[in-house]
Amino acid sequence: MQVPQADFRSYYGRPIVKTPVWRHDVPAYLFTGGLAAGSALLAAGADLTGRPRTRRAARLAALGALGASTYFLINDLGRPERFHHMLRVAKPTSPMSMGTWILSAFGGAAGLAATTEARPRGFIGGAGRAAGLGAAALAPALATYTGVLLADTAAPSWHAARDDLPFAFAGSALASGAAVGLIAAPTGEGGPARTLAVAGVALELAATHRIEHGLGLLSEPYRTGKAGRLLRAARQLNLAGAAGALLGRRSRLLSALSGAALLAGSLATRFGVFEAGVASTKDPKYVVEPQRATP
Repeated sequence: MQVPQADFRSYYGRPIVKTPVWRHDVPAYLFTGGLAAGSALLAAGADLTGRPRTRRAARLAALGALGASTYFLINDLGRPERFHHMLRVAKPTSPMSMGTWILSAFGGAAGLAATTEARPRGFIGGAGRAAGLGAAALAPALATYTGVLLADTAAPSWHAARDDLPFAFAGSALASGAAVGLIAAPTGEGGPARTLAVAGVALELAATHRIEHGLGLLSEPYRTGKAGRLLRAARQLNLAGAAGALLGRRSRLLSALSGAALLAGSLATRFGVFEAGVASTKDPKYVVEPQRATP
């Protein structure tokens, strides 16, 4: 008698891998953290190239996004009042521990850079430039450590994408930071923001394409269900935002609409990746089949 096709079920209908307990504060934090990092990079570039209105808008955006990130991160904890305990130790092998220290150091630098906008010249301006450059130096780590954090979990589709998630989040951060410049800065200062938008979208699309098609069975959660819809929307919004950034060199309205599309695309990317990882923990086949295929 032929052996029947395997039916992937677990004991008592429970998932083999525990579903993450994180709420939607986490993907919101992924977005605002990336926005803070991208804005800090844009602000530093604008400062060094003499674009004061772009610098001011990006520094303030970085500080605002940082405040939102801190709220989302602390609010998701079971005991928010114990957040400061994360700063009692520094554990290099823990993405969460390293992320807490990165966020704290970035916050000090970005906060100082933003507050000096009240008096941007002289000694205060010099301190603001130093702080802004410090925030920009920490921005790549802030933008990418969250990808490492997700990949370090047992969620099959997150773990399988460990080589590409940091690049996807880096591209998303660059695009969202560029959106700040497109929305808030005059068109005459928009050159770096447009370049950053195109580069960020290209990096994100390349990385998410590998994630959606290069992981075998574990790519499926990224293409189907709620995650698939979110990531398809993100791709369309990002392409529209990049195209608008290139075509709207003389149009304030088109530049602002392009920036809004990039922000929406970045948000959809973070929520799409989050939903895909959660979905991969709920179906036993995403745990069993990859293990069976391993030689």
